[in-house]
Amino acid sequence: MSAPELILVVDDDPHIRQVVGFALEKAGYEVAEAKDGAQALDSARALNPALIILDILMPEMDGTEVCRELRRDSEVPIIFLSSRDDEVDRIIGLELGGDDYVTKPFSPRELVARVRAILRRAMLIGEKTMSGEAGKDETLRHDALTLDPDCYQVFWGGLEVILTATEFAMLRTLMGRPGKVYSRNELMDGAYGRDIAVTDRTIDSHVRRIRKKFSAVGGDPIETVHGVGYRLRSENGQGS
Repeated sequence: MSAPELILVVDDDPHIRQVVGFALEKAGYEVAEAKDGAQALDSARALNPALIILDILMPEMDGTEVCRELRRDSEVPIIFLSSRDDEVDRIIGLELGGDDYVTKPFSPRELVARVRAILRRAMLIGEKTMSGEAGKDETLRHDALTLDPDCYQVFWGGLEVILTATEFAMLRTLMGRPGKVYSRNELMDGAYGRDIAVTDRTIDSHVRRIRKKFSAVGGDPIETVHGVGYRLRSENGQGS
């Protein structure tokens, strides 16, 4: 039996850490805690958690600063927690590289469901490797874009683009049918699963971050179809 996945819970409120930790442990996860941003960075690098639940509003070093530092050399999934339901905070957090955003007060059961949804994709890839099935998922190609599901890699014209688990799942959904226009609900289902609801703004924030990463290597793979959703851009496509 494999060891339980480790989740790092970062919050300056010990009660929040206790409630979240209890719910995660009940769901079968191992839990580590950090009470501030500096401790979070040390713990993340020492423990290599499968996912981080990260409070935004903390003294000295807040969650967005922690995320920015982690994203220098890590794509560990991050779920932000915030006591403010502020759309600006949500967008900033997601565009820094967060995978999801939950507002306090929240349901511990819902938070655990979101953890499971984000980890599910990485878990499936690990299970394929363990069972010897790696290599059975066909590499997807569209113009300069290449996506290898087994190796969890994406390339634009031979240059690798590092995506988070959620970003990878969204791009893979788009590449499943390159000519299809996917609604935000369809992208949400592909990225999070049908048991999780997120806002349209959350999807839009992830798409903007994907575009930003590709623009760094001269690419722009996603086209907006206004009023409908998104699709892969054709080689000579116009879109915005």
